Amino acid sequence: MNPKRLKKVYFLGIGGIGMSALARFFNREGVEVHGYDLTKTKLTKKLEAEGMTIHYKESLKKIPKIIDLVVVTPAIPSDHKELQWFQKKGFLILKRAEVLGMISQGMKAIAVAGTHGKTTTCSIITHILKDSGMKTTAFLGGILAKEKTNFIYGDSKYVIIEADEYDRSFLHLHPKILVITAMDADHLDIYGSVEEMYDAYRQLTLQIKKGGTLILGAGVHRHFDEEWRLQLEKRKIKVVRHLEEFDFKNVSIANTKYRFDAQIGDKTIKNLTSNLPGLHNVSNSLAACYVAKKVGVKKKKIRAALKKFKGISRRFELVHDGKKVLIDDYAHHPEELKHTIKTVKSIYSDRKVLGIFQPHLYSRTQDFYKGFAKELSGLDGVILLPIYPAREQPMKGVKSEMIYNLITLEDKYLAKESKLLKHIEKLKEYDVIITLGASDLDKYHKGIIKLIK
Repeated sequence: MNPKRLKKVYFLGIGGIGMSALARFFNREGVEVHGYDLTKTKLTKKLEAEGMTIHYKESLKKIPKIIDLVVVTPAIPSDHKELQWFQKKGFLILKRAEVLGMISQGMKAIAVAGTHGKTTTCSIITHILKDSGMKTTAFLGGILAKEKTNFIYGDSKYVIIEADEYDRSFLHLHPKILVITAMDADHLDIYGSVEEMYDAYRQLTLQIKKGGTLILGAGVHRHFDEEWRLQLEKRKIKVVRHLEEFDFKNVSIANTKYRFDAQIGDKTIKNLTSNLPGLHNVSNSLAACYVAKKVGVKKKKIRAALKKFKGISRRFELVHDGKKVLIDDYAHHPEELKHTIKTVKSIYSDRKVLGIFQPHLYSRTQDFYKGFAKELSGLDGVILLPIYPAREQPMKGVKSEMIYNLITLEDKYLAKESKLLKHIEKLKEYDVIITLGASDLDKYHKGIIKLIK
C-alpha cells in the first residue's frame, strides 16, 4: 500500500487504540482522515484537534462523497448502517490488521505479541530505539506517558507493531523480529479452545521472514513442539528463550525502581534501571533490551534510554500521589491482575489497598470468573462494577455477581457505576485505591481524586 496515492480514508471505529494509531499514520502522510465512533473520548478529541473529522452518530450524510479506503475494526457490528452502506456500494473495506500488514510489508517489522505485556514491551522498544537516534515508526496499543501518543513517526527501515491476537489479526504480519511475551488462554470466544489459540501463535512464528529472530518469554517455548522447531530451523529463524539464551540477574528495588543486569548470550548489560514497578516489567524491559541490542543499539545507549522511560498511560499509572494514592491499571485478565495486585501490595505493604474492578467482556467473564475472584481476593477490599460490554451483546446469566460470589474478602461490594463515588466516600480507611480493567474507568479519576483529597 502506498499511502501517498490515497486522498481520503474513512475509519469505522476510529476511537479504538489500534485504529487511532493507524489514523494518525495516514494523517501524518497527508491523507484526509474521516471517521465514526460511538463515543467521544479524550482520544477522539485529540484526533479532531490534529485535523481529523469525526462524528458520533450513524449517519450516511456525514460520509464524504469520495473515499479511497474504508478501515474497519472488528468491534463494529455487522448491522451497522454505515458499514452496510459501504458494502452495498462496493467500497474497498479492509480490517486494521490488513492495512498494518500492507504498510509494514516492505519494511523490517519488529512485532510484539502475547496475552500480557505486549503494549509495555512494544513501548519500551520504541522508546529505546527513538532515544538512541533510530527514527523508527511505531503503532502502539497504549498512550506513551511522555509523548502523549500511541503513534510514533520515523523515517527508517524499521516499524514496530503491537501484534494483536484478537480475531487472529496478527496473521496479517510478516515480521523480521517477533517477541511473544506470554500465551495464557484469552479470546476463547474467537478461538473456541486454547489449542486453537496456540495454533494461531504457531502460524505467526512461521510467518517470520527468513533469517529472522523469535524471542520467547519465560515458559512460552512449552507451547511449541519439535516439528515446529525444525520448520523454523529450515527457514534459518533464530529462537531465543528467556531463562535460557537471555535472563535478568542481580535484581534490587529502591524507591519503587527496579535495578538489574541483563544477560544476553555471553554479554552482560549491567546496572539497568526500570521505572516500571513489578518483576513482570523487568521481564518486559529485558525483552526490549534484547531487541535493541539485536538491531545494533550500543549497551551504553540502552542503559541511558531505559532509565528515561516514563511508562504508558493506564499501565500501573500513578494518577495521584499524596496522603492517599490513586493508581490506574489496564489489567483485564486474571494473570494480569495477579501481577498488578502483587506489585501494589509489595510497594504499599503497610497500607490498605482498595481495588475497583470492572470486568471487560461477557465472554471473558464467563471464561475466567473464578480466576478473577481468586486474584481480587488478594486485595484488602474490592468494589465490583457491572461488566463493560465493549463490542459484545449481553450473555444470559453472565454477570459480575459470578465473580463477587467467589471473592473471599469481607470488604467486597457490588456497585452501579452511578453509585461508585458514594461507595468510595464511605471507605475512608483505605490509603491506596487502584482502578483495574480495560473499560473507561479513568473517567472517574477526577471525582476520586476530589474525594481522597
